[in-house]
Amino acid sequence: MSARPVTCVLFVLLDQFTLISLASAVEPLRMANQLSGQELYRWYTASIDGAPIWASDGVPITPDSAVGTAPSADSVLVCGGTGIQNTVTPELVKWLRTQARYAKRLGGICTGSWVLARAGLLDGFECSVHWEWLAAMQEAFPRVTVSPSLFTLDRDRLTSSGGTAPMDMMLQLIGLDHGYELSAAISDMFVYERMRNEQDHQRIPLKHMLGTQQPKLQEIVTLMEANLEEPLELDHLAQYVDLSRRQLERMFQKYLHCSPSRYYLRLRLIRARQLLKQTPISIVELALLCGFVSTPHFSKCYREYFGVPPSDERLANPERAIVQKPVISVTRTPMPMSVLEHARTEATFGSVRNLKG
Repeated sequence: MSARPVTCVLFVLLDQFTLISLASAVEPLRMANQLSGQELYRWYTASIDGAPIWASDGVPITPDSAVGTAPSADSVLVCGGTGIQNTVTPELVKWLRTQARYAKRLGGICTGSWVLARAGLLDGFECSVHWEWLAAMQEAFPRVTVSPSLFTLDRDRLTSSGGTAPMDMMLQLIGLDHGYELSAAISDMFVYERMRNEQDHQRIPLKHMLGTQQPKLQEIVTLMEANLEEPLELDHLAQYVDLSRRQLERMFQKYLHCSPSRYYLRLRLIRARQLLKQTPISIVELALLCGFVSTPHFSKCYREYFGVPPSDERLANPERAIVQKPVISVTRTPMPMSVLEHARTEATFGSVRNLKG
């Protein structure tokens, strides 16, 4: 296979960044190199001043450099975590704005998108952030479209929520750069059962969105979630919490910005999408399980909400390729070894060869 240009990624670590999000972003790059048998990606870490920095779980990390002396990168990803508002400095904002003029891709993971928004680098863009910060970002940055999606790729801005969501984003990027077979094989190596995409939303606790001031609304949504197969009439829902139908509709419009029937439909369609992607259940049976009176009605609602019919959604998930593992003789290599050199000792090194042209 002909050599490919190496994509360099710089991870900017902020104080109290979440370690799981960083690992979820880095590990797919390592595995891409291992499975392809060549160095497709190279990555570095930097802190603001180059000094050791602590993750939110107390693990200290020694970065490769300070941001001012970091090597040139194709992508710069800001890794945020807890207390993100206290980590933004004028120096960091100035440096990020400079990077925006030169980096091909600029992004953030977990709460890193808050920093980009503070620097004015997400104005006019859509972005993702951990659900704890959704409301705060919407309030603080009205020129930014904040999405509840697990991750968002908007032109040259790459943002993801926390936890394992950065892995989904990186798998998507690897697939775009080098083909689905490689990203699918990486997913298999990490025992990652399903690669999620930009249409997958974070599961945001309703009590977090509403606080403790709307117990009746929380109770109604709980009833809806428990009755997806046989949806309850809105009049019955209102009676359960001692409200009129009109009061119920006003409450949904005020706090959830939609009608109760629309919210109920959304819950059923999201459940249908999960079943469609994760089970072999037929579309006919799936429609009944999610409270639709007929398959055509289900297909129409599904297409209107997700933009594709359910049949196409299922066909869009290709079967995972079976990767043939070559036999590699392992020889002792003097320490220290680079990450790529260490990968060469693994049985799966070079096992994915049919990369995107």
